[in-house]
Amino acid sequence: MPEKIFAIKGDIIFTETNKQFSTYLQSFLVIKDGIVEGIYKILPEKFNGISVSDKGHALILPGFIDLHTHAAQFNQLGMGMDYKLIDWLSSYTFKEEERFSSEKYAEKIYRAFAEELINCGTTSAVIFSTIHKNSCDILCRILQEKKIPAYVGKVNMDVNCPSFLCENTAESLQETEEFINKWKDNLLIKPIITPRFAPTSSREQLKGLGDLAVKYNLPVQSHLAENKAEIAWVNELFPECGAYYKVYEQYNLYGQTKTLMAHCIHLTDAEIKHLAKIDVMPVHCPDSNMNLTSGIMPARKMLNEGINIGLGSDIGAGHELFMPNVMVRAIQSSKIYNMQHNEYKPLSLAEVFYMATKGCGKFFDNRGSLENGYQADFLVIDLPEYKQNASLEERLAYFVYSGEKKYIKECYANGKKIS
Repeated sequence: MPEKIFAIKGDIIFTETNKQFSTYLQSFLVIKDGIVEGIYKILPEKFNGISVSDKGHALILPGFIDLHTHAAQFNQLGMGMDYKLIDWLSSYTFKEEERFSSEKYAEKIYRAFAEELINCGTTSAVIFSTIHKNSCDILCRILQEKKIPAYVGKVNMDVNCPSFLCENTAESLQETEEFINKWKDNLLIKPIITPRFAPTSSREQLKGLGDLAVKYNLPVQSHLAENKAEIAWVNELFPECGAYYKVYEQYNLYGQTKTLMAHCIHLTDAEIKHLAKIDVMPVHCPDSNMNLTSGIMPARKMLNEGINIGLGSDIGAGHELFMPNVMVRAIQSSKIYNMQHNEYKPLSLAEVFYMATKGCGKFFDNRGSLENGYQADFLVIDLPEYKQNASLEERLAYFVYSGEKKYIKECYANGKKIS
């Protein structure tokens, strides 16, 4: 097949590291077969004749990556925000997720969810669905139609949950393996092992899920140390483990394959140091953490240990999918943490932008940056004319802090326009 090559011209900004922005005023981003080929101030002769789209002074930046979100909770945004975690699950979330036994309902909500991801400039995501395999397949199909790269997890629960969501253990594992085999060779949508969290899985289910993760070399996602009552519950249910993370670890669900753990708010210093040594990425979910009064992730403490942190909207405990606003809350929560722990300085804009792009992209291997060789996932942002005299970094800061979805004019994933 002939090579597909084109260029976008504009003001390009991204983070190669979490220390500072890389900026390229009025430069060409060249895309070849869905991959970033390079950035050029002047287009080399070898590219004579290729299609060039001049975006003027629009910002060109990496698409956002949402590393922890619950697609099935899209229709409950803003509901139950006066509750804490366990009561919120029982009062709202479990009841909403039961509705996904209806494939018609799943089609409606998952399509709206996928469309909102694109509207928000999210070009890839790692997603919890529900226990319902057929509805999980619907979510995967819609994401594929929309050309959104994603990991999707069929949720597993077989204890300590309402009867309408409580699976038979053997059937749960069988359906999970069927889901794996259906999607594991897909180039765009991949399965991920997804125990909801330790309290809602039996030892047998956890062992079975860990065996599947190892058998198929699949990544894992779950929740860890989100809420103090949750931690006490885990210690009561698994007294032999001695620590929350060890429940996952003993069943091959904690770093034996690539692992995401959402929240990680209440880890001890020893647990944080252990996290730095293994293939587990904590995912910061500041909206959810504050909405459910769970706490503040000690992000700076983790960064000081060399831990790569992801960022997640965590809807519906989080209240929106727009990742720039999630970035702002990550910064704000770190400032509150700094007020209480002066030795840990607040997060910078470059650090949280990196989290939402290249940092999260490490889970996908080569997404989240506009460096050579990365997948061409990018946004074209057209800010108001009166902002054009500001520096590139100032314009990005304006978009993150005060911008709106309407400023996202084009959205690309794998070099293909998806908006």
